[in-house]
Amino acid sequence: MQNPKNIHIADYQYDLPDERIAKFPLAERDASKLLIYRHGEVTEDVFTSLPQYLPSGALMVFNNTRVIQARLHFRKAAADGATGALIEVFCLEPSLPRDYQLNFSQKGHVQWHCLIGNLKKWKGGKLYRSIQMPDGATITLSCERKEANGTSHAVDFVWDGEYTWAELLDAIGELPIPPYLNRSTQESDKRTYQTVYSKIKGSVAAPTAGLHFTDKVLAALDAAGVVREELTLHVGAGTFKPVKSHEIGDHDMHTEHIAVRRQTIRQLIAHGGQAIAVGTTSVRTLESLYYMGVLASQGQEELHVPQWLPYECAATLTAVESLQALLSYMDTHQLDVLQSSTQIIIAPGYRYHIVTQMVTNFHQPQSTLLLLVSAFLKGDWKKVYDYALAHDFRFLSYGDSSLLIP
Repeated sequence: MQNPKNIHIADYQYDLPDERIAKFPLAERDASKLLIYRHGEVTEDVFTSLPQYLPSGALMVFNNTRVIQARLHFRKAAADGATGALIEVFCLEPSLPRDYQLNFSQKGHVQWHCLIGNLKKWKGGKLYRSIQMPDGATITLSCERKEANGTSHAVDFVWDGEYTWAELLDAIGELPIPPYLNRSTQESDKRTYQTVYSKIKGSVAAPTAGLHFTDKVLAALDAAGVVREELTLHVGAGTFKPVKSHEIGDHDMHTEHIAVRRQTIRQLIAHGGQAIAVGTTSVRTLESLYYMGVLASQGQEELHVPQWLPYECAATLTAVESLQALLSYMDTHQLDVLQSSTQIIIAPGYRYHIVTQMVTNFHQPQSTLLLLVSAFLKGDWKKVYDYALAHDFRFLSYGDSSLLIP
């Protein structure tokens, strides 16, 4: 078998015309088309029919992360009083406090790792912005750039008044829709670029496979006997990071933060360590749980999953054994919620441990997400994408959906 590090990303290219990229969602979320890949055969239906393709009693896992209004704009003050340069500060992940929920509840000061747009115009010093809050009060927010970390910078945010950081983001932040939509964020995106079950703030991109679900479809899943569980993976801007190296061994995966409740792990064990994943974020979380369990079984305290661990670790545990090791770890550390991080890359050569079926959208050419799908379908991804291109499926974040059953 080929070493995954030697995979050429050029082998995962396909022609995606711009007109096939869905720039806006459908009026009804669940009216999207549904491609069904089942044991090598491809058919299609509408998304509302999804429950009839799933076995009663199966466990379906959703990512309940919520997209934050992470894009902030400041005007640099000009010496002559004229309008200064526009600086964009894109909040990636919290650094002080590091815990997402604690950070969002802070008043007066937080620090985040951020991408800076128009960086060359911001030599140093503080930027200020006056904010009109919903209650009519006016406050001042300042930001100051600190040390650089690769392409991002630590940025201090300081403000007056008794408002939380979450309230400030809601007041002035802009929802960061994907760059390939090539349009500005619209007010409607605040609703349509969130899943109906989103709860935990922290993502800068939506887990888009979940955008098709409505309360009606969720109720139909319940009626069909499908068991639903949720976990949290906060999607970072790295999800759009293109693979620029010829071989994926030279591509660095971004770190993603996850939170999984004890109840969810118990449900996974009760279902024989198998689950249907909604979206690639749920896939990466579930498969990372397996390796976290392997690390826990080895007595490791740090459960972060490095990028290449799955290919370098001679893991012999079953999925259930691994998940039971995680429960023991949580018992030892008195945890109700497991919080950790992962850089897992799933590419051809990877052996899936927990995910048996997958609901996912159609991904960009030469992307790590396409590698993940190829690994799941044992290289049969072209059959799926050729069908979708030939049958007018809509692609990427606001596009149509697929159910993959190897």
